[in-house]
Amino acid sequence: MFRLLPVKPKFSRKHRRVLQDLVIDQNGPGTILHDFEAILTFLKDQNLPLTGMHQLPRRVLPEINALLARPLQHGLKRPLQKSYPHIHGLYLLVRASGLTFVGQTPKKPLLIVDDEVHQAWAGLNPTERYCSLLEAWLLQGRPEMVGEEQHGRYWMPDGFSEWGGFFLRIPDGGQQVAGDADAESWLRYSPGWHNLGLLDLFGLVSVRHGPPKAGKGWRIAHIRRTPLGDALLAALYVGFFGDLDKLIELEAQGEMPSGVLQPVLQPYFPTWQKTLRVPEWTFREGTHVFRVSFGATWRRIAIPAGTNLDALASIILNAFDFDHDHFYRFSYQNRLGVWEHVNHPRLDRDGPKTNHVQIGDVPLGLGQTMTYLFDFGDCWEFDVTLEYVDPLDAALPVPTAPAIIEAHGQPPEQYPRWEGEEW
Repeated sequence: MFRLLPVKPKFSRKHRRVLQDLVIDQNGPGTILHDFEAILTFLKDQNLPLTGMHQLPRRVLPEINALLARPLQHGLKRPLQKSYPHIHGLYLLVRASGLTFVGQTPKKPLLIVDDEVHQAWAGLNPTERYCSLLEAWLLQGRPEMVGEEQHGRYWMPDGFSEWGGFFLRIPDGGQQVAGDADAESWLRYSPGWHNLGLLDLFGLVSVRHGPPKAGKGWRIAHIRRTPLGDALLAALYVGFFGDLDKLIELEAQGEMPSGVLQPVLQPYFPTWQKTLRVPEWTFREGTHVFRVSFGATWRRIAIPAGTNLDALASIILNAFDFDHDHFYRFSYQNRLGVWEHVNHPRLDRDGPKTNHVQIGDVPLGLGQTMTYLFDFGDCWEFDVTLEYVDPLDAALPVPTAPAIIEAHGQPPEQYPRWEGEEW
């Protein structure tokens, strides 16, 4: 269900003139195109190791910050990724745009630039780049991509709801932040550091920086809405985000498709002809080999691509000598870093069911792990890691059923008897 903004933005003649007169090039609006290209160039061809939480390592943050058009100065000794709100927002964009994906080695996840998508990006003009990034933020972006929680206050895509809610609180003359403890504290929650960084990068707000202070992060003296920020917010609300039926229809289809904002903005930005698109997952043939672990105990399971996840769940329980008497679900992060859940066939929750999803449909990279949660009361969690895929070979017989091919360790007792218990 969606709940719209409490105050409906209205699109005026003034807004129309702002958009019609806008020139988008490498120098503006904002610094988004310069800074996005800077971080993309930095990431290209190096397969950067990420933290366990899929964040940029601390060691590269000062280096990336120095590449930005307006490097951020602060007084933190050991800053994290979110300590640099603009980098935090740019990282969301490199994930949400599909220009990068997370690969996996035995030791660390790697951030990899997708060559096919990068080639498509290189063929876009500045307007197409600006609009594609705007759409990636507002439609594909999720707080979980950068390790943040989704507030869901307005029950519409997070980036737009935070932008709209934030603008409703800023008076026409702007807001003084420095010296106002409530304002300083509130910014980290609404719109959140990554969204505030993106509002600044896209030229939707104007920020006057305060001097750095020891032990403190981004110091904001004053912040105000820009004419472009007001105009784009109103145009997007009237043309797309204010249509509840359209939002529900698109949400029911799964991920928001690329290009849905093009009919709204193309009348003002006629050079927006092409949109950056993420390659769709195609069914992966072959026998998939998973290592299923619970603590130090593990089982190696081979299963054909055409078998469904319900069968995988069943053989996992058999491999660990568990009864099949509870609901379960599989969870994994998709290419963009968003958590997907596939539920027990009789579990009354939104999302696909395991008897309708085949192994070859699950977009796991080699080395990537999904979680198998069994029994929502006792919460048995198994790590299910895709080790390798054997492609089909016409000279060999094709396996038709899951098989346990290796076992290590004794399985845990599903229903342990505690001392003093009577049966």
